[in-house]
Amino acid sequence: MRFPGTAAQNANDAGAAPRPHVEALRGRPHAQVLVIGGGINGVGTFRDLALQGIDVALVERGDYCQGASGASSHMIHGGIRYLENGEFRLVRESVVERNRLLKIAPHYVKPLQTTIPIFSTFSGILAAPMRFLTHRQGKPRERGAFLIKAGLTMYDFFSRDGGSVPRHQFKGRARALAELPALHPGIKYAASYYDASVHNPERLTLDVLQDGEKAGQAGAGRTADETSRARATNYLAATAITGQGVQLTDQLTGEAFTFTADVIVNTTGAWVDDTNAALGSATAFMGGTKGSHIVLDHPELLAACGGREIFFEHTDGRIVLIYPMGDRVLVGTTDIDADMSQDAVCTDSEIDYFFELIGHVFPAISVTRNEIVYSFSGVRPLPRHDETAPGFVSRDYRIERADRAVAGATVPVLSLVGGKWTTFRALSEHLANDVLAALGAERKTSTSKLAIGGGAGFPATDAAVESWIAAHARGPVDAARAGVLFTRYGTRAGLVLDYLAAGDDDAFESTHELSRREVEFMVEHEQIGHLVDVMIRRTSLAFRGLVTAELLAETANALAGPLGWSKARCQDEIHHAEDVLSRLHGVQVQSLIA
Repeated sequence: MRFPGTAAQNANDAGAAPRPHVEALRGRPHAQVLVIGGGINGVGTFRDLALQGIDVALVERGDYCQGASGASSHMIHGGIRYLENGEFRLVRESVVERNRLLKIAPHYVKPLQTTIPIFSTFSGILAAPMRFLTHRQGKPRERGAFLIKAGLTMYDFFSRDGGSVPRHQFKGRARALAELPALHPGIKYAASYYDASVHNPERLTLDVLQDGEKAGQAGAGRTADETSRARATNYLAATAITGQGVQLTDQLTGEAFTFTADVIVNTTGAWVDDTNAALGSATAFMGGTKGSHIVLDHPELLAACGGREIFFEHTDGRIVLIYPMGDRVLVGTTDIDADMSQDAVCTDSEIDYFFELIGHVFPAISVTRNEIVYSFSGVRPLPRHDETAPGFVSRDYRIERADRAVAGATVPVLSLVGGKWTTFRALSEHLANDVLAALGAERKTSTSKLAIGGGAGFPATDAAVESWIAAHARGPVDAARAGVLFTRYGTRAGLVLDYLAAGDDDAFESTHELSRREVEFMVEHEQIGHLVDVMIRRTSLAFRGLVTAELLAETANALAGPLGWSKARCQDEIHHAEDVLSRLHGVQVQSLIA
């Protein structure tokens, strides 16, 4: 997947404001650790190292959470289907981390009731051992109630310690259809259990990043005049190794400078091999698969889900899902070997596949392309798998080390192969421990119980949430607007509200969910590089199909002042946003004005 919005696509705007996060790296071009890659695993490692007092820098060639981390199924789950692969360690770690994230990131990670419609009793029993032993799909055979019951019982076993979700339940056809009447009338059973979802993975990634930046500031055992020991910037790529160190190239201006580090960590996901090649050491670790999703504005399908994820095996043996995300329905996913030379996009054939699977469980519900408001696709950072079927490729991770001669010194380069959203905290801890060992340093603190960003002090009940919103609705910010901010930022919304109150906050005419002053807050605190960053990764406006021509124009104008954009640059950014939304997400931006 190529990242849009690079220097080659955008002429340098002479009046543009300098980027302070880039200047912080250029001004002090060395750190103990350089993390390359700003997805959730790289950002999590950055945070963990910063909390240990390590001088750490992170660079990301696109925007934070722009790659696979932002194209996930939005699930925080133990991975029940990994049991069939024999990945018991991964399932154990995953359910533990799921339970932790429900506690330390409650603003974005929510319990998710999941229902499996079951059409047979004993199907798949003979095929299951062969799948387990060979990791090849073979002829698709539906898993029946017996196998699913066994899997869920084992899943409950892995969840027993520190569990915060109920155990599974089995129901017969009559009770299942009474609860979910739109399900296929031919089902024999329905099994229900709980996992969790992450409604805004991009913003959770930003919270983890900002926790790391905060840990590197004065107050973490350091004086106020010391330079930050946790520096991060987006749109800055590691492009080469030179005699002086790692060449970093600004993707917005094309300017380059050299940076050195005692340890380099490669967390670029499916692009790990490409990054190692740029650093002068070719590898062949990766074999990513493409996963696509669509988002539907479909009230009938939304109601049919009954607030639950519908998780099941389609006729081709692929595990797929349908579940509500607010007032939209997310449908996914595919698992196709990826062509890394092409952008990952959701194809027409994949959309047809999604419609087919909806009809498999909800046969009376009609879905058309007109109801798709957004689509997205990403490349999973899976290890090279040769003859293993994509669905059986391990979702576990490993860390590969290779020492490199850089600027006259021997530098350990640690490459992360694999990894999944649910386990990012544990993975980051593991990777940070390897870095600490390479540096001869020791761990000072654990992140296992440390609240993330706006999850700190998060209200424990719905009533408490309502009270928080009511208490923070003041002046021009009514309860509806305060609620939007609380959903977007968690308890960090209090800081945003203070920022709004400190200046003139002109509400947008195109949406009640954004204002000029909030956009300025994002520029100051969240490193905006492009207009499209606001639509896709700082808000959920694109995901929900709410981007209009008027919204793009208002947002570009709001960004122009703090970023120093000319009128021509604003128009370029609008065109760039329209291109990204159309080409990568199937969105044709419409005007509200007739």
